[in-house]
Amino acid sequence: MAIRQEIERLEEKILSPYATLSAKTKGRQYPEEKCSIRTEFQRDRDRILHCKSFRRLKHKTQVFIAPEEDHYRTRLTHTLEVSQISRTIARALRLNEDLTEAIALGHDLGHTPFGHIGEKILDSISKKGFKHNLQSLRIVEVLEGGTGLNLTWEVRDGIRNHTGSQIPATLEGQIVRISDRIAYINHDIDDAIRANIISIDNLPVECIKVLGKTHRERINTMVEDVISNSMNKPYIGMSERVGQATNQLRNFMFERVYTDSVSKSEIEQASRIIKGFFYYFLKNIHKLPEEYANVISQDGEEQGVCDYIASMTDRYALSLYKTLYNP
Repeated sequence: MAIRQEIERLEEKILSPYATLSAKTKGRQYPEEKCSIRTEFQRDRDRILHCKSFRRLKHKTQVFIAPEEDHYRTRLTHTLEVSQISRTIARALRLNEDLTEAIALGHDLGHTPFGHIGEKILDSISKKGFKHNLQSLRIVEVLEGGTGLNLTWEVRDGIRNHTGSQIPATLEGQIVRISDRIAYINHDIDDAIRANIISIDNLPVECIKVLGKTHRERINTMVEDVISNSMNKPYIGMSERVGQATNQLRNFMFERVYTDSVSKSEIEQASRIIKGFFYYFLKNIHKLPEEYANVISQDGEEQGVCDYIASMTDRYALSLYKTLYNP
């Protein structure tokens, strides 16, 4: 018996009835021969981990624009935190850890430079709009390597629906969706305190009473609550008490941090750069890297420009802008 088949047999024996089994995947975009060692979801995880889009996450900031300090989160560190929180929950619930990890590692591949500000700006000027979850899906289906990564349906569904109104079809995807929120709320509090935007005493008292005062306590409370509230159930979620406290803390962060942490001058700078790229390359489409030729021929010039801008890291965008406009 091949190693992969033995792993698949163990999954069927050990995992929860609600788990997504590797042997029962709905399949890939394009059929291909299976690996003798790794399951389909393990292969997806490895493909994401080794792709260029994943490596670029280390130079895309989470909240702040190109910060000088070394300890602020990046999209890469955020992704790793989501992955580990997700795996902890998946293991406790006896769900498929490999599927969970693959979705977590791929969920933010499509983020623009300059955090959510960059996404909002590109969304406002593109005729088709721009959402990072759909761009993440586009990367793994079309852009990476020129043909995409040919991932399984379950991983692609989890990446697409980790945010937005649509809920992932698998419980593993639902774990990543809730773990993403647990991770960014707590590490963004940590970064905001480090940046002296808020202090620990500014956090809503009623939230702290329920969730805990420290970074460690809050994550532990949320994770344990998700596990206890989702055990042996066909859905993933928090209890009403912890869920309300978490949402209130998230609203506080949007009011006090996400709208105020970036100065007006930084927002103007990000807007100037992204809009500058957008209109410059639409007028000079031949100056896009050659790898976007197929995108332009299939999906149009504007899509090619958006794909290129979204692929940029913060430091690359800053450097390229200086080259184009301040040589």
